[in-house]
Amino acid sequence: MTKLVTRRSVMAAGAAGVAGTLTTLPVSMVKLAFAGTRDDVSFTYISDSHIQQIAGAKFVRNWDMGLKRAVAEANLIQPEVDFVMFGGDLAQLGKREELDHGAEMLSALKGKLHAVMGEHDYYLDLGEYWSKLYGPQWYSFDVKGVHFIVLNSILTTDEWTFHRWPSAERRMLEMAGLDNPNGSPFMVGEKQRKWLADDLSKVSKDTPIVVFSHSPLQKIYKGWNFWTDDAEEVQALLSTFKNVNVIYGHVHQIQYNQIGAIAFNSVMATSWPWPYPSTYAQAESHLPVLTVPMNRADPFFERDATGWQLIDVNSGRVTARYQLWDNDSRIVGFDPAQGHPVDKTYQDPTRRKIAQAHY
Repeated sequence: MTKLVTRRSVMAAGAAGVAGTLTTLPVSMVKLAFAGTRDDVSFTYISDSHIQQIAGAKFVRNWDMGLKRAVAEANLIQPEVDFVMFGGDLAQLGKREELDHGAEMLSALKGKLHAVMGEHDYYLDLGEYWSKLYGPQWYSFDVKGVHFIVLNSILTTDEWTFHRWPSAERRMLEMAGLDNPNGSPFMVGEKQRKWLADDLSKVSKDTPIVVFSHSPLQKIYKGWNFWTDDAEEVQALLSTFKNVNVIYGHVHQIQYNQIGAIAFNSVMATSWPWPYPSTYAQAESHLPVLTVPMNRADPFFERDATGWQLIDVNSGRVTARYQLWDNDSRIVGFDPAQGHPVDKTYQDPTRRKIAQAHY
């Protein structure tokens, strides 16, 4: 049996079995605890920072602050984790300056860093500079009996990538556009699927598998590119294992789904939230029924709807719980008994009243 608990697991006992809501802490703490003699595996998960250069040496302050806060809070976790995973979209437009600026902030993390490539990191130079910083675009590794797989799920057709746009900059701008119908559906691709099949052939069917991708390895909503075209083929390769968890970013919202033995959980972003598709989009979407709706973010609180999540796995079944924090919470110290930062809630009643009147 496996169980994933977070650094807020002490809070989960009182909320067991309750589907949660949103939080504002931009880091996910995931812990795999195994019964018997197997050692625990723990890691922190940070994703979708979208660092963007706006003029000269200036960058979007809010997105910078989201990543800085995530790094600071991840470093406070005790005991220290086995590694840190960054889930993709470190940069907004894939520029070296943006990637370097984000990498500088991530360099303050304690422990080993693994990374997933996002489409915003990739489509300017097809991942060349990102790969110099973080290595292969897909790979696997083992930690204490758990097999971890990192995939590049944001590839597109050769026609879209190499022939449709007059310049690399135009290609990047098209892919970076929100709700843009010109964005080609993502895919893992045949070459990478063959690699995945070979990698899995060396792993026991009883070994817990954790897959990290940027886009969901599902077909959720094509209009927003919450979609991986060859998702079913990837799922087929994973379906023969008893305990598979897929963790992904990209969607900037809370999602959960279960397909056979494969559990899917999204993580929230440190930059901005993405609301749940509105009524007009529901007819076209394949969103899981257990997804927790994310309402429009409160513009008066720049960290609203960015956060962390609790993930539990019991006998291969993943359930996600979310702890609601007041939107304007601030770190004031560290509680060694609980192993996580302590927050002090501060709310300005006037700003809250204005926000509620408009949203």
